[in-house]
Amino acid sequence: MSKIPGHIIDEIMSASRIEEVIGEFVQLKRSGSNLKGLSPFTNEKTPSFMVSPAKQIFKCFSTGKGGSVVTFLMEKEHYSYPEALRWLANKYNIAIPVDREPTAEELAAANEKDALFIINEFAKNHFVSSMNQTDEGKSIGLSYFRQRGFTQETIDKFQLGYCLNTGSDLTDAALEKGYKFEYLDKVGLSKERDGRKFDFFKGRVIFPIHSASGRVLGFGGRTLLNDKKIAKYFNSPESSIYNKSEILYGLFYAKGEIIKLDECLLCEGYTDVISMHQAGMCNAVSSSGTSLTREQIRLISRYTKNITILYDGDTAGIKASFRGIDLILEEGLNVKVLLFPDGEDPDSFSRKNSREDLSQFIATNRQDFIAFKAGILLEQVQNDPLQKAKLIKEIIHSISLIPDPITRSIYAKEIAMKYELEESLITTEVTRLRSGKWADSIDEPWLKDAPILQPEPAEKQVFTPAESSSATIEKDLIRIMLKYGDQEISTDDRTDNLSVTEFIIEDLSKDELTFTHEVCRQMYEQILQGLRENIIYTSKFFLRVEDAHIVQITSELVGFEEELSSAWESKYKIYTKHESNDLSNTIMQTLYNFKQAKIAEYIHVLQQQLADETLPPEEFLVILSQQMVYEKIKQQLSTRNGRIILK
Repeated sequence: MSKIPGHIIDEIMSASRIEEVIGEFVQLKRSGSNLKGLSPFTNEKTPSFMVSPAKQIFKCFSTGKGGSVVTFLMEKEHYSYPEALRWLANKYNIAIPVDREPTAEELAAANEKDALFIINEFAKNHFVSSMNQTDEGKSIGLSYFRQRGFTQETIDKFQLGYCLNTGSDLTDAALEKGYKFEYLDKVGLSKERDGRKFDFFKGRVIFPIHSASGRVLGFGGRTLLNDKKIAKYFNSPESSIYNKSEILYGLFYAKGEIIKLDECLLCEGYTDVISMHQAGMCNAVSSSGTSLTREQIRLISRYTKNITILYDGDTAGIKASFRGIDLILEEGLNVKVLLFPDGEDPDSFSRKNSREDLSQFIATNRQDFIAFKAGILLEQVQNDPLQKAKLIKEIIHSISLIPDPITRSIYAKEIAMKYELEESLITTEVTRLRSGKWADSIDEPWLKDAPILQPEPAEKQVFTPAESSSATIEKDLIRIMLKYGDQEISTDDRTDNLSVTEFIIEDLSKDELTFTHEVCRQMYEQILQGLRENIIYTSKFFLRVEDAHIVQITSELVGFEEELSSAWESKYKIYTKHESNDLSNTIMQTLYNFKQAKIAEYIHVLQQQLADETLPPEEFLVILSQQMVYEKIKQQLSTRNGRIILK
C-alpha cells in the first residue's frame, strides 16, 4: 500500500471533524462546550464518553481510551493508521495517491483481520460484477431483484450481487489474484470437499453485510430454487471480523436517519430493510433472521433510545419474540410494536404504499408493548381467570425489567387501571421480582446533570516518591510543553524571552536530565528534534502522528479538565484557580516535581546498592556519600518549591 504524503495527512486532519465522524457511531448530545454519549467500547447506561470539538479529541472515561479522530477509527473499526486516514479522506473528498493491487506476499504479511476484510471487499465487487456483467447474472440474479421491485439505484446502494452457479467462479478468481484459500475458507466464501474447491454461495443472490462504518463483514445468500431440501438462506460463518449477534443489517445506511429521527425501525430480514429504505423509511435495520440479542440492542442504543419493532401477522413468531422485547426493556430503551395486516410484511407493504402512507400507518398503528403483549396473549385466555392471572404476571415481569423507577411506576399504574387491580399489588410484585436479581441504579436527575469530577490536575498535587510515580510527573512536564510550549516566558537572569519549551529543555539540559517513561521519552526526543529545526511541537502535532500510544497520551494530557472546571463555575458558582493564571509558577513547580522524582529514583538505586551485604567497605562509603549529596539536593529542591518532604 503506497504511503500517504505528509501534506495530504495534514489536509485530511484539518478537514476532519471528530464530532461528525464519531456522530456516525455514537448518539452525541451537547454537554457544555463538549459532546457526551454512551461509550462505543463498553456496555454502559450512563454516558461517560466525551468529545471535544474545540480540541478535536475524545475520551472514554469507562475504558480510559482516548485520542484523535484517527485513533477512534483505529479502536472502533480496527483500522490501521493508513486505513483510518483513507476512510477520512473518502468522507471529506480528499484525493490521495491511488493504491496498487496488493501482492500475494503483502497479503501474507498482513494480519488476519486485514486479509479477511480485503477478501470480503474483493468478493463483494466480484458478486456485483457477476450480476451486472454476465448473461447468467443478468437473467437470474438481476432479474430476481427487479421482480422484487428493487430499482437499480437501490440495488447499487446495497451493493447486491450474484454468485455464478458454475461451481468455483469466485474461488478461482480469488486464487488467481493471490488470495489465500485459508482465508477464503475462514470467511465462508470457499469450501473444499474431496480435494475439490468450490464457491459456498454458488447460484445464490448475495446481500453484503456491512459494519456501521461500511466495511464488508460477511454475506447472506438466498437460493432461487424451490427445493425444500435446500436452505433458503446461507450466511457467512462467524469469524474474527464477523459476529452475527453484534451486527444489524442495514445499520451503515440507516444510522444517520436513526439519529435524525431519534427512532429505529427493527425488521426481520434483508429484503424488509431494503424495501423500507426504497420507500423512504431509511431508519430501518434488521437482525438478519436471528433472535434479537443484547449486543444488537446496545448497538441501537448508541444512536437512539426508541425502537419500533415491525411484525407480520405470524402469531407464533411474535410470541417467540417476546424475549427480545424484554431485553430491550431491560436495557432501558423505549419499545413500541407494529403489526402489519394479515399476509403483509414490511417488504410487501412498503412496496404497495408511498412513503407518506407508510409513515402515517406506522405512526397510527404502533402500540405500546403492554397493549401489544396483552392483545396477543388475551387471544388464548378468553374468560379463564387462572390464565388471565398468568398473563398479568407475564406483563408485570416485563415491567420489572425496566431500569427507570418512574417508567416502571407509570406502567404499573396503567396495568392496574386496565385490569381493575390495586396499584399496590402491581408495585409489590414488581419489587419482589426485582429484589435479589437487580439493584436499582442511581436515577436522581441532579446527579446525572452534575459534571464529571476528575482527579486534581498534576500541577495542583503535592508529589512525593511514596505517593506518585515518576511516570506521572514526566507526563505532567510533557503536558506543560504540549499546552503552553509556544508561549513566551521571561526570567530574571535573561534579557531575551524564551518559549516555554525552550526554557524547560534548557533547564533540564543543565542537569543532564531526561525521561524514562517510554512514550514520554519518544515525545521529548521529537520535541528536541523540532527545536533543532526551529519548530515548536504542541498537542496539535502529536494528535496527528501514527503512533496510537502517543495520540492517546496526548489526548489524556490536554483533556477535559478546563471544561469541567468551567462547568462548576457556571453552574455551581464554585471557582477554581487555573494554572494558566500564573504560568511561570506552574512551570517552576512542574520542573521541581520532575527533578525531585529523578533525585528520588537515584536515591532508591543507591539504597538498593547499600543493602548488598557483600559490598566492599570502600565502595559502601562512596555510595553512601553519593546518597548524602542527593539527599541534600532533594532538601534544597523541596525548600525552593515551598514545601518540605519528610521522607
